[in-house]
Amino acid sequence: MTTAPSRRRAPAMDPDSRREMIVRAALPLVIEHGSAVTTRQVARAAGIGEGTIFRVFADKEELLDACVAEALSPAHALDELALVSMDQPLADRLTEAASALHAHLDRVGAVVGALHTTGGRGRRGRPGSSEAQPDRAAGTLPVREALAELFEPERESLRLPPEQSALIFLGLLFAGAGRPPTGSEPTDPAPPLRVRDLVDVFLHGVLSQPVEI
Repeated sequence: MTTAPSRRRAPAMDPDSRREMIVRAALPLVIEHGSAVTTRQVARAAGIGEGTIFRVFADKEELLDACVAEALSPAHALDELALVSMDQPLADRLTEAASALHAHLDRVGAVVGALHTTGGRGRRGRPGSSEAQPDRAAGTLPVREALAELFEPERESLRLPPEQSALIFLGLLFAGAGRPPTGSEPTDPAPPLRVRDLVDVFLHGVLSQPVEI
């Protein structure tokens, strides 16, 4: 008589890993459904029981807050910036950087916009909320520092130091992203700049011929 092999249980996740896994599963659903997403949908996408969500999140609003925080986190963009080869010309470095940061901004706009249009903003968006608002200036600091490193090899030929050049370039990226962060549409939207055009204008200006000022 042969006995069936016993099924080995997967190792249990620690709470932080489980939260991260649930948020990853929830993000595409939040983009699709906004605040109307249900914890049952999230559980199905994550391959877990619905009750497991409430072992690490107090309620759905806390889960939505975690999704917003994950979307706002520049960690993925920083990983992409770290992979930019310093052996290529500055224009190519900045083009890769701009593409990575535009992808980050698109994700932020998709998540926050979906929640805004469905009437949900999480606890941070509620009047009288005691939770601290995210420090956006502090959040962009690592990105500015990573961008400054891309300018560093050309320091001697730059009109401004790498740190200031990175700050201006980042401002141009935000202005040219072509997507309002709240999900609302502008009355007269301008077409978003192509990444290569944005880099070219940043490096060489908008004038085809130099003029005296």
